[in-house]
Amino acid sequence: MTNFITEFIILAPPLLLALTFHEFAHGYVAYALGDPTAKMAGRLTLNPLKHLDPLGTIAFFLIKFGWAKPVPVYGSYFKNPRKDMLWVALAGPMTNLALAVISAVVAKLVLLLYPIFPSSALTQGIIIPLFAMLRASVWINLVLCIFNFLPIPPLDGSRILMGLLPDKMAYTYASYEKYGFIIIMLLVFTNILPRLIGPVIQFANNLLLS
Repeated sequence: MTNFITEFIILAPPLLLALTFHEFAHGYVAYALGDPTAKMAGRLTLNPLKHLDPLGTIAFFLIKFGWAKPVPVYGSYFKNPRKDMLWVALAGPMTNLALAVISAVVAKLVLLLYPIFPSSALTQGIIIPLFAMLRASVWINLVLCIFNFLPIPPLDGSRILMGLLPDKMAYTYASYEKYGFIIIMLLVFTNILPRLIGPVIQFANNLLLS
């Protein structure tokens, strides 16, 4: 129980930050391109409570895989719906990638403080927990980035691919979205998904924190 509480304290802040910025990025780019839906729904905010999906948050702690409430986006507001939706989709995972890089840089800077205060209360109470949170932030943001780049509807990768495919192929591809969640769950619980993206995440994590 103690381990779970410690893990929760370390993982909760970076997870909230990662999910919030991911969804905010979608809404902000959609708003910039002419879609006011996210703003009207109160989702153009950095308040985590507006973006959290309770089941998706719990799932992250249980199976290391989770999600937030998708920001509502309506392509009918866009001048070029398919191309603009591509940019909206790209905004989420790219924001997570930026957060992973920033977290890695700050983690390395925090680590420089350890030799200065090797056994002080400051180290035990702030530096070590902060370093653990930043390392977790790198991992969490890489998970969200790489997972969302998968071309499985309704993930962001599928929106990006739809923006690149010819119209007829994109329409056919979009028709499979109703099966997307089932496919994702099957990939998770058969351990195919972790084996598929796990090495990529581990490589990127090592690269950023080395």
